[in-house]
Amino acid sequence: MRTQLLIIDPQNDFCDLPATFCPADPLAADKRLAPALPVAGAHADMLRLGRLIDALGGRLDAITITLDSHQRLDIGHPTFWKQDDGSPVAPFTAISAAEVENKRYRPRDTAATTRVLAYLRELEAKGRYTHMVWPVHCEIGSWGHAVHAGLRAAYNRWEERELKIVAKVVKGTNPWTEHYSAVEAEVPLADDASTGTNAALVAMLDAADTILIGGEAGSHCVKATTEHLVAHLPDGAARLILLTDCMSAVGGFEAQYRDFLADMQARGARLATSEQIAAECMA
Repeated sequence: MRTQLLIIDPQNDFCDLPATFCPADPLAADKRLAPALPVAGAHADMLRLGRLIDALGGRLDAITITLDSHQRLDIGHPTFWKQDDGSPVAPFTAISAAEVENKRYRPRDTAATTRVLAYLRELEAKGRYTHMVWPVHCEIGSWGHAVHAGLRAAYNRWEERELKIVAKVVKGTNPWTEHYSAVEAEVPLADDASTGTNAALVAMLDAADTILIGGEAGSHCVKATTEHLVAHLPDGAARLILLTDCMSAVGGFEAQYRDFLADMQARGARLATSEQIAAECMA
């Protein structure tokens, strides 16, 4: 029985970290670095995932983590946008194609308007998400892009004990499309293969008899990755176990998270806590 653990975006910027996990800001006296997009409950989720890795040990055949990885100038960041009067667009602003057409919102680089409209129209046609402007987060090279320290310590212990390497999967580097899912971008781009289906990731997970899934956020990147994974695995959701105490929803999106769990359960996925899985494996 081959078991793989998939941890989606376990990064500092998504975790509601206590002060002890936030280092001093080297550029601002008496301040600490802080997560850009903290999800309530995520810090505890990461600690539970770490305990699960320690408990399962050699019963885990493989661990994969995905890393949300963005440019500072990104279509999902305020740095990309402006309002009609030239003022900034606030984080957590939803933007539709119609609002760009009527110039309520515009890309700061107005030469990009045609491309942006094409993207928004295709995104809306898919019916999965409305385009959202998030705080600048998981900027490549930043502290916020790094993995939660407690979880990293746990998987480092696993690597050294088992003499295996945790696979890291980068997503989101193209600034022209949202990339919630580690399997493929919301709107794949013809000129960038990294936004298309990650067949290697699907094949790697398909080698498992059981796929445990946790990470952040349950309402967005866990949801999108799992949905795409189910669409590509030959038996759909049958081998998936969603660790419900190791993922949380972005505030305001709890209903989407609940609907996702219900949908996956209806498709054949199992919902379980990390403690249940640890107890079963130990037994």
